[in-house]
Amino acid sequence: MDALRKEDLYTIDDIYALPDGERAELIDGKIYYMAPPNTRHQRLVSELHYQIKDFIKRNNGVCEVFSAPFAVFLNQQADSRRGKPFDENAADYVEPDLCVICEKEKITGKGCNGAPDWVIEIVSPGSKSMDYFTKLFKYRTAGVREYWIVDPAREMITVYRFEKETMEQYSFGEEVPAGIYEGFSIKV
Repeated sequence: MDALRKEDLYTIDDIYALPDGERAELIDGKIYYMAPPNTRHQRLVSELHYQIKDFIKRNNGVCEVFSAPFAVFLNQQADSRRGKPFDENAADYVEPDLCVICEKEKITGKGCNGAPDWVIEIVSPGSKSMDYFTKLFKYRTAGVREYWIVDPAREMITVYRFEKETMEQYSFGEEVPAGIYEGFSIKV
């Protein structure tokens, strides 16, 4: 197995140097380009964002919900929890379709430094393996509490509650409970 040459590894500077309008994520030094979302994808993001934001607002919650493009700099198990300063250059850079952040100190002018509490990804044909495998591993090891994979083609929602080490699947039309909020569920 050949090791990657140093020049084959990308950094956050390469993400910032992308041409206007081009979006990509940076995971383990590799750039993953993202296709523009389709209409169904955007409708799902919009509806989920609305329901989550409305619930937080009605309950005077402290969490904030953000939709892509919104930068999330992931480090393994949030370096700040280990007493290390957060290093944006050593982090993976992702743009989840939706993320909920409850620790205000993670939110900066550039995005989120560390793991959001809740991440939702809407699967598209080009993102399937990223959402189901690569990001699943990254979000879990970075300290995300809850991860939803919404798959429009299968009309399924897969919910990972990492703190409880559970995985459940729901069909579109079913009430899906949000684990980070007691008494809150969403019908996709």
